[in-house]
Amino acid sequence: MNLIEFKKVLQKSWSKETSYCPDDWSNSNSALGQCAVSALVVNDYFGGDIVWADALLPTGQKISHYFNFIDGKVVDLTRSQFPEGSIIPEGSEKKKDFSSTREFMLSNVNTKRRYEQLKGIVKNNLAA
Repeated sequence: MNLIEFKKVLQKSWSKETSYCPDDWSNSNSALGQCAVSALVVNDYFGGDIVWADALLPTGQKISHYFNFIDGKVVDLTRSQFPEGSIIPEGSEKKKDFSSTREFMLSNVNTKRRYEQLKGIVKNNLAA
């Protein structure tokens, strides 16, 4: 499976329950709040590194954003959650006292729960 096909399955798997901001999530912006859990699932299937950056919205607001770096290329399957004109800098590790960004992300109970849920839905959708 290539990333284009995988992105379709991933998008179909997103829900209010897998979003970091369920109260703001909608079908019209289904990528909203899905970056961390999606980056983890993409990492499961395609390897590479998970990176982090502060996305800068046109309003000047900064929002924490996770995405993937695979085979020397940025892979950001949740970029569409941000309005046009948003700037996402080059990603870097965000691991604090952990051995990897992935391990840091999974230390958050809410992120781990949402990741496990999304991972299961993606697995089922791939099998369908």
